[in-house]
Amino acid sequence: MNYVNCNLCGRDDWQVRLPATVSANGVPDVRAFRCTSADYGQHPQIVQCRFCGYVYANPRWPADKLLDAYGSVEDETYVAERQGRLLTFRKHLHALEKHTGPAQSRRLLDVGAYIGVFVEVARAAGWDAWGVEPSEWAVQQAQAHGLPIIHGTQHAAALVGQSFDVITMWDVIEHVADPTAELTHAYQMLKPGGVIAVHTMDIDSLTARLMGPRWPWLMEMHIHYFSRKTLAEMLQKCGYEIIWSGAEGRYLRLGYLASRVGGLNHTLGKWVEFLVRRLNLAEVPVPVNFGDLFTIYARKAADRL
Repeated sequence: MNYVNCNLCGRDDWQVRLPATVSANGVPDVRAFRCTSADYGQHPQIVQCRFCGYVYANPRWPADKLLDAYGSVEDETYVAERQGRLLTFRKHLHALEKHTGPAQSRRLLDVGAYIGVFVEVARAAGWDAWGVEPSEWAVQQAQAHGLPIIHGTQHAAALVGQSFDVITMWDVIEHVADPTAELTHAYQMLKPGGVIAVHTMDIDSLTARLMGPRWPWLMEMHIHYFSRKTLAEMLQKCGYEIIWSGAEGRYLRLGYLASRVGGLNHTLGKWVEFLVRRLNLAEVPVPVNFGDLFTIYARKAADRL
C-alpha cells in the first residue's frame, strides 16, 4: 500500500483518525469492492489532514490495483436490488432536473454507471444518456439491456473529444484514486453552463459523528471521506460554481435492508431477515435517509471553455 498526500490541499501533514482494521499485505480482495458489500468496519488506516480537514485512507492501494479490483468485480446482489435502484435514481433525476431543466434530448454522462440503471432512467425521461464503467461484468449486464455503457473510465478512447450537458457521479468519488483529477476531467468534458452532480457519504454528518468507528460506510473500498465543506472546496478548486448541497436518501427493499443490518450485528440481522421473510415484506421498497449521504450540484460557468 502507498502513502499519499491530501487530495484537497496537497500537503503531507495528517493525524490518524481511525486505525486500520484490515491487513496492508497482499492484494485487494475483489469481493470487498462490490457495491453491495456488507464488510462494515473493515478499512485501512483513515487519517485527517491537519491543514484543511480532509479525511482519507492513508496508506491505500495503488491506483492500478484499485482499477484492477473494480474491473474484475461482479455483484449479483446489486442486480437483485434493481427495483430499489430504479426508485432511487428516479428520485435523483427529479432532483437533478430542478437545476438543469427537462431533458430536451441533451447529453448526459453517468460516470461509474455500473449496470446502467440511472442511464436507463434518464433515457426514459428523454435524455441522450450514456454511461462509463470499469467493471467488465457490469458493462455486460447493462449492454444486455440495450444500454449504451462504455467499458472503462472517463479517459476511455470512446469519450475523447466528447462533451456533455450533464455529468453525474452517484457513489463514485469516494472510490477513485484521485478525486481532484476526476472532477477536473469532468469539467473539461462539460459544455459551458453544464452541470455536475456528485453524490457521496458525509463524514461530518450527525449519524457519522454519533456512530464513530461503527459508522457502516467505513469500508475498504472507500478511500475518500468527504464532508459537504471539503467536497464543495474541491469542486470550486476545479473551477465549478456550487448550485446546491444537501442530504439525499435512497430507496431499499426491506429484504436488502435487513441483510445490511447483518453487516452491523450478525445476530440481530438474522432475526430481522427472518421477520421480513415471515411477513412477506422482502420486496417492499422503503425510503431510507439517515442524513449521511449528500449530493452537490455544481455548474461550469457559461463563459468557460
